[in-house]
Amino acid sequence: MSARGTEFRETLLGRVRLDGEDRERPVRLDLVARAGTVVLPHRTTRARLTGRVRIAGRADDAEAVGELEISPLARRRIRYRITFTLEGRRLELDGWKSLSPARPVTSMTVLPYSLHEDGRPAGQGTLRFPLGTGLLPFVASFRFPRTSAHDPGRDLAARWDGRPGRTEVWYTTLTDPATGTGVWLHHEVVAPTDGSAAYAHGWAALFPQDGPVRHARFGPVPATGGTDGFTAGDVRVAPGALSGSAGPLTWSLTETPQGPPVRTFPRWSWRHPWLPASHMLPASRCRYTGTVRHGDGEELRLDGAFGASARIYGHGNAARWAWLHADLGGGDVLEIVAAVSTRPGLDRLPPLVFLRLLRGGRTWPGRAERSAVGWAGAGRFTADLALPRWRVTGRAGLRRIRVTVTQPEERTLALDYTDPDGSAAVCRNSESADAEIHLERWWGRWRPEAHWRLAGTAHAEVGER
Repeated sequence: MSARGTEFRETLLGRVRLDGEDRERPVRLDLVARAGTVVLPHRTTRARLTGRVRIAGRADDAEAVGELEISPLARRRIRYRITFTLEGRRLELDGWKSLSPARPVTSMTVLPYSLHEDGRPAGQGTLRFPLGTGLLPFVASFRFPRTSAHDPGRDLAARWDGRPGRTEVWYTTLTDPATGTGVWLHHEVVAPTDGSAAYAHGWAALFPQDGPVRHARFGPVPATGGTDGFTAGDVRVAPGALSGSAGPLTWSLTETPQGPPVRTFPRWSWRHPWLPASHMLPASRCRYTGTVRHGDGEELRLDGAFGASARIYGHGNAARWAWLHADLGGGDVLEIVAAVSTRPGLDRLPPLVFLRLLRGGRTWPGRAERSAVGWAGAGRFTADLALPRWRVTGRAGLRRIRVTVTQPEERTLALDYTDPDGSAAVCRNSESADAEIHLERWWGRWRPEAHWRLAGTAHAEVGER
């Protein structure tokens, strides 16, 4: 059952006096609000906030998150609570617009607020909505997308039903914002084609910015199945939590979904496995907190690291493939899978590209298969899967995109896979890759619309036989 939600963008400008300083600093908030219902004045609506907080000379956090309480009549206020980072410190902004019919314009545009750190006062200030420059973009940003009561944990449930010749994968990738270290946790069930016992196995890997890649495997152990995720010995994937050990690596992480699901392949392909494989993300991005320990006593402590978990279900690995997960900041995400099938006939085709760009609450292209199958008047998306640099280009509607991914050899890990039929494949993975993304829009001619450059924070992989 689906309903309408509400999404909009808002910019607030003002000043802040931080505790211990004798002067005020300029502040700018660029926020995106997403509510699961239509905002109506007679009821209280809560929306999730993401965006960017800038304090001149002190903070520029594009990963701020929080909550917006919209209650114009019931409580006569619009309350903002936003958590952001200032020079390694986690601060919370808490303030509200006190709505009054006696001064409607002022009460709707002025936001006094205070800052707190671990419950202690850290500063105070005032923000204002700029009517002259902000009203038109604010009104034009409103969207009312269809929403559903989606439970990310539902997509973690095992798909494998005991049939031979199947592979099922749960994997998680993330980047620690403090150290730049990338983390890869891979969990897999393989049911051999010959009917022999299915087994579970996987690995964990760390990609430090200033050192060699470290990894270790766990399993194989007999696959026992499960209802809510993956289990193999002490390794566990469950809604909201990942834990386990592989050689000298141990991890214990909490996972908090921060976005909608991403159907990289057509929606129907996840429930009806007619394609060689299907891929999806239960949530476009997640926030991770916890620890990853190495046997030599080193510990990576994560506090609000961004990444995502993904799922694969199919008959095995492609003949060649490439994958990219790029967190673009502010809730925007780019997900790419490009692959050549092993099935006769399909193995002669160039790589089919499945590309999903989540930007400003919308997904482009509108349909998952649009980037894989060219339509009249628009070329199919193409991929060049060479290493250390691979590329994807394509056009859909009035937009076109060019993506270049670089996987430096010293930051790339090669690991082997075994398919259900016993054949072997090798992937070359980097959780600290570079990516450059150019998005253009047609306005009589192609004009730049957005540009992102990720240095060591892209998650990418190229595989081959």
